[in-house]
Amino acid sequence: MTKVLGIDEAGRGPVIGPLVMAGVMIEEGKEEMLGEVKDSKLIPHPKRLKLDQHLRENFEHKVIITSPQEIDSALNSTDLNLNWLEAHKQAEIINALNPDVAIIDCPSTNPPKFEEYLRNLLNNKEIKLIVEHKADAIYPVCSAASILAKVERENQVDKLKEKYGNTGSGYPADPNTKAFIKDNWNKHPEIFRKTWATYKKIAEQEKANQQTLL
Repeated sequence: MTKVLGIDEAGRGPVIGPLVMAGVMIEEGKEEMLGEVKDSKLIPHPKRLKLDQHLRENFEHKVIITSPQEIDSALNSTDLNLNWLEAHKQAEIINALNPDVAIIDCPSTNPPKFEEYLRNLLNNKEIKLIVEHKADAIYPVCSAASILAKVERENQVDKLKEKYGNTGSGYPADPNTKAFIKDNWNKHPEIFRKTWATYKKIAEQEKANQQTLL
């Protein structure tokens, strides 16, 4: 029996809220048991929720939530960037589930270099790695992981809205998100990715406005 693990993320680009990484593991050749999975962005929300429940109940899986503070720390360090941070989270999932094969939706423009970096983080160096762009659209087990990641990201955003108000989707292009940052840039530091250009621009502008009023 060959155990195949698919890994994908949700929330790489938002300026508000966490990055979510998920892994789903199946037996090779049993992809049909996953259900009608595909890239989570192409699945209507109600169907995503049903698939998420099915996957969580029937397959080994692991979900990791990475806070804005951890993301900022990685980007402010000399050793890490967002790609390497993702590799560390992927390795955490691989080391926990110990598959025979791990299929990765590669975030880097250089898949061979990313694969080498990831392999050095693994406890079991014999695991076969498949590191490709758009893996979530090619491999059903990666599509399954993308569903778990996206649903968890949506759940996290819903919790933020309940606690802090209308944060929007958290993505920089969202007008509600921009408005929320403008009104709250110096509050709730735990929810903002302060290394993001969108946050920096709004914060600098609001600081300047405050200085003008003094």
